[in-house]
Amino acid sequence: MTGSVLGGFLPIWGITALGWAAGRKDVLGPQAQHVLGRFAFAFAMPALLFLTMSRSRVSDLAQPGVVVFALSLFAVFSVALLVGHLVFRRKPAERTIGAMAAAHVNSANLGIPVAVHVLRDTSFIVPVALFQTLLVTPLILTLIDLGERPGAEGRWRRLLTLPLRNPIVAASGGGLLVAALGRPLPAEVTAPLHLLGGAAVPAALFALGLSLHARVRPDAEGRAERQVLVALKVVAQPLLAYALGRWAFGLEGHALLSVVLVAGLPTAQNAFLFASEYDLDTDLARDTVLLSTLCSMVSLSAIAWLLA
Repeated sequence: MTGSVLGGFLPIWGITALGWAAGRKDVLGPQAQHVLGRFAFAFAMPALLFLTMSRSRVSDLAQPGVVVFALSLFAVFSVALLVGHLVFRRKPAERTIGAMAAAHVNSANLGIPVAVHVLRDTSFIVPVALFQTLLVTPLILTLIDLGERPGAEGRWRRLLTLPLRNPIVAASGGGLLVAALGRPLPAEVTAPLHLLGGAAVPAALFALGLSLHARVRPDAEGRAERQVLVALKVVAQPLLAYALGRWAFGLEGHALLSVVLVAGLPTAQNAFLFASEYDLDTDLARDTVLLSTLCSMVSLSAIAWLLA
C-alpha cells in the first residue's frame, strides 16, 4: 500500500524540481513564474476544466461519501477562515487563500493516481473533483474577488459578472452547459482543448517550482500559520471525514476508506495559482502545498494501512 501511495507523488516532485532547477539557473528569465502561472490560469486550466465538466454528470454527486467529504471540507474551510481572521489577522482575500490551502484537496494529478493504485477504481475521486470544480472553486474565487474590493458599492454587479471576468468560472460553466445539452462536441473542437488542457498541471507545478528559488524563510508567526494550515489539511480533515462517515452516515469498508483517503489528500497547487493570479501571499500558498504534500506521504500511507 505504501509503495502505491508514494508512486503518485513522483510526477509532482519531479516537475516541481525541474521548475526549481530552471529558476536557480535562470533558464527562463525573471518573469517566467508570472507568465507561466498566468498561462495556466487563463488558458490551460480553463481548457482542462471545460473538458472535464462537459463529460460530467451532476447526478454523481448524490452519494453519501461525497456528502461526508463536502461536510469535512466546508468545516475545515470555515475553521481556517476564522483562524486567519482572529489569530493571524489576514485580510479577507488572503484568508480565503489560507482556507483554500487548508481544505481544497489535490483531486486530479495526485488523487487519481492514488485512487487507481490504492482504491483500485476512480468511482469516488471523479465526483469529488466534480464537486470541487462545480461548487468549491467558484465559491473561493467569489470570496477572493469580493475580498479584493470589500466595499458594498457594485458588489452585486461584480458577483453577476464574475463568470465573464474569470476564465476558470466561465469554462466550468460552459462545460456544464455542454453536459446538460447531452450533445458531444466534435473532435475538431475538443482536440486543441485536449492539447491545451494537458499543459495545465505541468505548468502549475513548474511555476510552483520556479517560486522556490526566491523563497523567503517565514518568521515565527508565518511558521505557525503554515503549521496550522497543514495540520488542518492532513490531520483534521481526514479525521473529521472518518468521524462523520463512520458514526453519522454509517460508512464502512471500502466506502469509508475512500472518503477518508480523499479527504486526506494534500493541498491542490491551484491555491498557489490563485494566489499568484490575484497577487496575494504566494509564499503561504506555496509552502502549504509543499508541506502538506510531504506530510501526506506519511498520513495517506497510514490511512491506507489502517482502513484497507
